[in-house]
Amino acid sequence: MLINPQSIAMPTAVIVFFVASVIGACYGNSPFTCCKRSLVAMVITYTFIVIVIKIINSILVNAMISKQTDKIINEIKGKGNTDGDRS
Repeated sequence: MLINPQSIAMPTAVIVFFVASVIGACYGNSPFTCCKRSLVAMVITYTFIVIVIKIINSILVNAMISKQTDKIINEIKGKGNTDGDRS
């Protein structure tokens, strides 16, 4: 089963946005500075999570393909050669 990147990345990015905003406000930065930094943090978080999940999905797909090809190869080897002396 493949993982949907947007379902994880968007809520996480929103949480990072608000956390970064609160941290910036606690340090006495202006609201505009907090907003800019929070937006940058949100974009970086979203992009990072999407890329990581796409890598995980490609690993999962490769594993599923490998498993199915091994299964097919084992089925073919298990049948043996029933056509006489043909190789």
